[in-house]
Amino acid sequence: MSRSCWQRLFWLGFALFFSIFLGACGGDRLVGTPERNTIVIGTTARLRTLDPADAYETLAGLLLYNMGDRLYTYAPNSHELVPQLATALPEVSADGLTYRIPLRRGVRFHDGTEFNAAAMVFSLQRFMDSGGQPSSLLAGRVAAIRALREDLLEIQLKEPFVALPHLLAFSGLCAISPTAYAAAADRFLPTQFVGTGPYQLAAYGTDGVHLKPFREYWGTAPRNQGIRLQVFSSSANLYNAFRTGSVDIALGVLDPNQIRALKEQASTHHWQVIAGEGNAITVLSLNLRQPPWDRLGARQLLAASINRQRLEERVFLGAVDPLYSLVPTLFPVSEPVFRDRYGDGQPTTMAQWLETAAVTAEHPLVVNLWYRANIPSNVLAATVLKASLERDLGDRVRVQLDSADAATIYRNLDTGAYPLVMLDWYGDFYDPDNYLEPFLSCDRGSATAGCDSGASAAWGSFFYSPQANVLIAASRRETNPQRRDELLRQLQVLNAEAVAFIPLWQSQTTLFAQPSISGLALDVNQYFSFAPLQNAQ
Repeated sequence: MSRSCWQRLFWLGFALFFSIFLGACGGDRLVGTPERNTIVIGTTARLRTLDPADAYETLAGLLLYNMGDRLYTYAPNSHELVPQLATALPEVSADGLTYRIPLRRGVRFHDGTEFNAAAMVFSLQRFMDSGGQPSSLLAGRVAAIRALREDLLEIQLKEPFVALPHLLAFSGLCAISPTAYAAAADRFLPTQFVGTGPYQLAAYGTDGVHLKPFREYWGTAPRNQGIRLQVFSSSANLYNAFRTGSVDIALGVLDPNQIRALKEQASTHHWQVIAGEGNAITVLSLNLRQPPWDRLGARQLLAASINRQRLEERVFLGAVDPLYSLVPTLFPVSEPVFRDRYGDGQPTTMAQWLETAAVTAEHPLVVNLWYRANIPSNVLAATVLKASLERDLGDRVRVQLDSADAATIYRNLDTGAYPLVMLDWYGDFYDPDNYLEPFLSCDRGSATAGCDSGASAAWGSFFYSPQANVLIAASRRETNPQRRDELLRQLQVLNAEAVAFIPLWQSQTTLFAQPSISGLALDVNQYFSFAPLQNAQ
């Protein structure tokens, strides 16, 4: 896994921490005075940048998703990939390395610059060359990008990657105006955005942003007069603002008690609850170079001892879903391989793995679990996991909890400092590959020494499997959907058999909206479009 990947992990934990703990006491002032049919969206997430070449947080992705256009997007309420700035799906060469993409004509950027293939080349090349946090998503895969004519783009890959069209739907790979960004080739512009989407940036502040409809948009015009996004300093302030009607839509981090309270009161107040399967997963990374996790039997016993239902109920009050594969249930190909093989912490299932692991009161399983101290859910989850293991295994287990801040843990993962560590991951684009390759691939290693360089080493697992590398490469070449799904299933089974990573839970995406709001729906990538939103008040 590249440097930008662990930076992605750091920023996920960083944003979660600051969304809960930082900010001034008391209420938050709404940005400006909302106009009629202007939608007010409240969040606790912090906005670091709007530069597509450096934006890697969920809130920035949501804003870019609505202010920018990409080559491809998803049909509403569908897994179907559809053209956006492209006019058709790519024409792919027989070797899977060359993609030719026809482009839409008559599109203009927010500053009036004309969109064409050269502008798309500029946008994608800047994304790759900038060295921003998400740059390796494309830079590691692309050999060259060319404008063959004004309405035809060519992308040449280093290796076949059938998920490229899904990657091109990533929010950061939107078209940006060469006029506006030409002078910023070697620097980021965090407080501006000039794209081709249905909204343009009207104001950017530390406490929120204002978007207004782009009157020359080539597609369907927004059904509202604009969007005001308000950043709240705490989940309590956002919760109260929604309950009092100051906010039309609440998104971001609310604590489990607040989510449960809003759900319970929804029918009384006629609030809308829009829920979806989230794209963030939490896993245990096992260091296969350290005892006891260098023994398969010990890893299998731990996998059989995880009671995900207790974590779901006691830590999150039902606001997450138990996870039994590295691939979240967002994808039809997800298989509950850990539940099928190890159960879910039931004593009857654990008995067989106790015998396999040769664990007794005299020779207990020593579990030294590390977690990120600045992530409140991880603190509680580690405590519950410890109590659960001690309850079910008794004197056959010794559990020690240790913690460090997220930045320290991510910085030291590839040094092998942690025997067992709880970590989060959320996919960059809608494809199962994004939940398998970043964990299971290895660039250099051996069966005896494990992975020396590559994704699994960056996670602190050091898992090495030539079979995994072969399956990943094959799945990236396979154009037949059924055959590709089978390869992806084999990768899920392989991880369950080796127990390199133990999946724990996946997030839920939950939005709350006032009864007067219409047009709110989650897309398959867990974003939502602003343009269909209307306020009947």
